[in-house]
Amino acid sequence: MEMAESFKAKDVGLRAQKKILSRMANKTVAKVFIDETTGSLLDNVYRLMKAYTGNKKEAEKIVKNVIKTVIKLGVLYRNGQFSQEELRTAERFKQKFHATAMAIVSFSEVDFSYDRAYLMQALTECCASLRLLVKRHLTDKSLNRIESTFAFFTNPAFLDAVFCHNSEYADILNRIVADMNKALDEGGM
Repeated sequence: MEMAESFKAKDVGLRAQKKILSRMANKTVAKVFIDETTGSLLDNVYRLMKAYTGNKKEAEKIVKNVIKTVIKLGVLYRNGQFSQEELRTAERFKQKFHATAMAIVSFSEVDFSYDRAYLMQALTECCASLRLLVKRHLTDKSLNRIESTFAFFTNPAFLDAVFCHNSEYADILNRIVADMNKALDEGGM
């Protein structure tokens, strides 16, 4: 009988939403949680990763991981699942992510300003904040998705290849930066 008392339909519904939406992490579902600018940004990030790795499947996996995480964050937020402390963590994450995005824009637009150590540290701090925010709500599998995504983007060889002067990825990076500038202007980052 004690088991029945601990059952809460809302909790089951929330778990089902997260699971269903993460399994359906396609463009249709993503549009509910990801605006057009962010969608374009993710498309260009996919192009960059695919060009860098030469591996379509790996690039798709990482972008899907980002989309799944964004969807799950949206579900948790819309259902009021974050505590006040977690909301403060979310705000710190947002501020750090915004500063990191601004640094990426700057590194792209100002020749010889790229600072790998700063960018790696900033992304590592973003990862830690995001993990702290969701650790009570998401499974280890989801937490590992976050880790693997940030691990890809903090890879020194990747960062150097993208941000080096006369990078072969300059065109794609310029499209990413244009999307980031638009997102920053719209308040989405």
